Amino acid sequence: MPGPNAPAAPPRGVRRLDPALVVMLGGVCAALHVGKLPPALHTLQQAFGLTLVQAGFLLSLVQLAGMTAGVAFGALADGIGLRRSMLAGLVLLALATAAGGSADGVPMLMLLRACEGCGFLLAVLPAPALLRRLVPVERVSLMFGLWGAYMPLATALVLLLGPLAIAAFGWRAWWFGLGALTAAMALWLARAVPAEPPPQAAAAGAAARGAAAAWTSRLACTLAAPGPWLVAATFAAYSAQWLAIVGFLPVIYTEAGFGAATTGALTAAVAAVNMIGNVGAGQLLHRGWPAPRLLVIGFVTMALAGAATFAATASGPLLPHPARYAAVLLLSAVGGLIPATLFALAVRLAPGEAMISSTVGWMQQWSSLGQFVGPPLVAAVTSAAGGWQRTWLVTGACCLGGLALSARLAVRLRQPARAACGHG
Repeated sequence: MPGPNAPAAPPRGVRRLDPALVVMLGGVCAALHVGKLPPALHTLQQAFGLTLVQAGFLLSLVQLAGMTAGVAFGALADGIGLRRSMLAGLVLLALATAAGGSADGVPMLMLLRACEGCGFLLAVLPAPALLRRLVPVERVSLMFGLWGAYMPLATALVLLLGPLAIAAFGWRAWWFGLGALTAAMALWLARAVPAEPPPQAAAAGAAARGAAAAWTSRLACTLAAPGPWLVAATFAAYSAQWLAIVGFLPVIYTEAGFGAATTGALTAAVAAVNMIGNVGAGQLLHRGWPAPRLLVIGFVTMALAGAATFAATASGPLLPHPARYAAVLLLSAVGGLIPATLFALAVRLAPGEAMISSTVGWMQQWSSLGQFVGPPLVAAVTSAAGGWQRTWLVTGACCLGGLALSARLAVRLRQPARAACGHG
């Protein structure tokens, strides 16, 4: 029997996609904008004379909103409504992308990239709660497992198709096309996903006042506990290096003489195999593997694979290209153990049941910080070294930090749980 918020039945003979799947597609569509820039970097460098450091900031500016106000955007999404927030985010992404297609300089591109970051947060932060509202209880875990793959799936798609579209039509057409696709996605979501029932005015006013007080209390409790800080900082150590590597791979392969189609396929595969680690971590945790062990495996593998991928001598790379490509595939695949494990730990280390969402939001904020810092740092090291041969120093430093934090997490997990600041 459908719930009270279920959409009206379609006419006989007409089949409609499950609203929960439409929400998931909306998240994938929003995530396309995070990964749409790497295939265009080489073209933008030629069109605007971008330096490598400017390119690094252009890659990471989409994370500015999440880095500075991830928790606030989550609260905003709850305040304006889940469906309405997702629609607003998709519309903002469509408008900012369309404007970016007409940009005539680097400052405007950077400003619009930051606007896209706001739209991305508004679109994806309410999606898990919206999925929970739309699906039966017995399907929630399945849907959340599928939702966890939205970012690597979108990244793989955009890295595969982007080089082909840019080579055929130019980067501006690539921007306009993604803007049109996102506008269409917003319209589809508006038609397919039922709106939340409006609360009665008096109840809404009282609830709003209570929610404001409760929100500040939960946030203070979250930030006073060590667990959320540990999982958040560990996520930053992972995300900084992963985005930097995947983001610059199209430039690396283009400089090496590969064509657009080959570059897109190679980079898309690196992004796609990250899903293997995410899914594998869930299976291993279910079988009783300790979370810190998975984190150590992920960070050690990323450190070794990063060194194998980028290390070089004066005469050239230490390994031939096929071996280096296998190493970067391994880095992404096994590194995927880390984010899935940290999401599971966020639930365990939240200071209370009422602080799980704020803990996940804090972790997302630090993830954005890592993605904001990582690409410019790699670009600066590369520019100073005159090539990519020192990139492994950055990835290795991130992995050392991640291993130190993993050890702290292991200690924290052995300690008894503390009271949750007076919350249930």
